[in-house]
Amino acid sequence: MEIGLIGLPNSGKTTIFNALTGRVAEVTTYADAKSKPNVAVVNVIDERITRLSDMYKPEKTAYATMQFVDFAGLARDSAGKVSFPDASVGMMRNTDTLALVVRNFTDVLGDAPVPPSDIEQVETELLISDLIICERRLEKIALAHKRGQKTPVSQLEENVLRKILQCLNDDGRVIEMELDRDEEKIIRGFQFLTGKPLLVILNSSEDTFGKNRELLEEIGKRYKVVEFAGNFEMELSGLDDEEKQLFMEDMEIEESARDRLTRAAYEISNSISFFTVGTDEVRAWNIHEGQSAVEAAGVIHSDLSRGFIRSECFSYSDLIECGSEKGVHDKGRFRLEGKDYIVKDGDILAIRFSV
Repeated sequence: MEIGLIGLPNSGKTTIFNALTGRVAEVTTYADAKSKPNVAVVNVIDERITRLSDMYKPEKTAYATMQFVDFAGLARDSAGKVSFPDASVGMMRNTDTLALVVRNFTDVLGDAPVPPSDIEQVETELLISDLIICERRLEKIALAHKRGQKTPVSQLEENVLRKILQCLNDDGRVIEMELDRDEEKIIRGFQFLTGKPLLVILNSSEDTFGKNRELLEEIGKRYKVVEFAGNFEMELSGLDDEEKQLFMEDMEIEESARDRLTRAAYEISNSISFFTVGTDEVRAWNIHEGQSAVEAAGVIHSDLSRGFIRSECFSYSDLIECGSEKGVHDKGRFRLEGKDYIVKDGDILAIRFSV
């Protein structure tokens, strides 16, 4: 899963990035449209994988991973227009989820925070970016139709893009639209920014952290929101586990920033984890809720999907309850599932295939 950190300049994006990844990327007080994004891949620590590894004693243990990308903030171009740099927008479209970092502290110039206004400004930029993509594509389709190159597929694409255009002009988001399977397939390649899950990170000061219930409730009416004390949590990431725990208890923080954001990202993107186990490797895999066994097989390797026969399946909870795979078999919890089986969070799969 790839999460893009976006926001206005001086919102603390890079501070949050450092807190999440343990990196020491330079924190600046200005936006540089030409700067490359900071990128880091971290393990998603799952206690289930840790326990499975203890049971199977594999040669390799592989947690699911999450990639964080810290994009440049909104910048002003030579014409005075404020927007996301073009290079950043292109990369943002390839992310799975966007995390909007919003300043909730007094900045270096003494300006008070205005989170609702900041959220609205970024929303507008995301919407405009999608409008431009939509309008340009409709122009190309209209030109092709004028030249006699009209097909059922191009007509379907035109119809769904006009629906999206209307939605965007009404200040709606693509992710809020009700599209059928064919329409979703048609627009998948556009990677509309407003079609991505978006969560808000309220970046508060140490003094105000935990004291923003009304603001969090207001933001939460539209978006999933988590609150961080960015600077504090960045400092925590550099401490050993014992010191970190003491400081977290002092701030009444029960989980690390990474754990809280990971859980929120899984929730809004409808992601789940399934596992493969054995003495060679225990590994976690991410898929979207509602995906089938054959789709899960394809996440492991395309050959498994292409030659899928059936899946040997049991749940993590059944394994823990029964104590071993033999116990799972003996109690009738072991199953053989076909390609249409909908994988559940915590399923342990072994794919039978033939290519």
